[in-house]
Amino acid sequence: MTATKNELQALLEERYGAAQQKPDNIIWTPQVEALLRHKSVRTFLPDPLPEGAIETMVAAAQSASNSSALNQWSLVAVTDAALKQRIADRVARSVPVDRIPWIEEAPALLLWVADLSRGADITKEAGKEPIVFDYLDSFLMSSIDAALAAQNAAVAAESAGLGIVYLGVMRNIAKEIAEMINLPPLSYVTFGMAVGRPDASRTSSIRPRPAQPMILHHNQYDQGRYRDYLKDYEEAWQAFRVRQNMRAKTWQGSVVESATSIDYMGGRENLRDTVMARGFKLK
Repeated sequence: MTATKNELQALLEERYGAAQQKPDNIIWTPQVEALLRHKSVRTFLPDPLPEGAIETMVAAAQSASNSSALNQWSLVAVTDAALKQRIADRVARSVPVDRIPWIEEAPALLLWVADLSRGADITKEAGKEPIVFDYLDSFLMSSIDAALAAQNAAVAAESAGLGIVYLGVMRNIAKEIAEMINLPPLSYVTFGMAVGRPDASRTSSIRPRPAQPMILHHNQYDQGRYRDYLKDYEEAWQAFRVRQNMRAKTWQGSVVESATSIDYMGGRENLRDTVMARGFKLK
């Protein structure tokens, strides 16, 4: 590790904000330091990805924990500019904006697919029916494995000087995007990921997270304890938004909006119908 004690303390300050309680017993390693430096990147340089970047990310993704080694995820790397623009245009129509520049700017859009299609094919070729795939757990298992794989890929990308941002908005257009990229039955795009070289002149800073007692419970869930930490988190949240010249908005207000606004879903209210039409029965 090359960071000094003061630099690591400053990193904790960024991650949690000035007002919040911060852990004082972090076991610092280069990996932990890199993870704490993570930030979503929505501004990219026009540079192409380095040679081998996608393959490196996939190797890291394949090294993630994987349910029963069933490999129930796939990745579609969209680097064709015309297709990426079509996807960006369609996503933009699902939200109240004209365009989503970070999808347009990034040289690659990675679509992480929960994928039971291979298992279904192999099972049917063996003369049997994949009846277990009819159940909710199979849908959940493949979705979790796609997420675990993607996070490993994100860490690998950041270690190579790249930046990423996750794109849950791909679920806004789950039906259309499956058709755009020719997905087989029993698969769907869980989320996307834009990846590229960050434009340091426009890249935002680290977004603060809640103090650990707000989300960490020991042995038993302590319901309601989070309220003791809301005030300080709101202060950190607001300070971040002011630094980034973002509109005034509280964290609790964001939570309420996400829980009550169908408009916020942007089409995801239809996700169950879409995935069931793609063969997931969700019993």
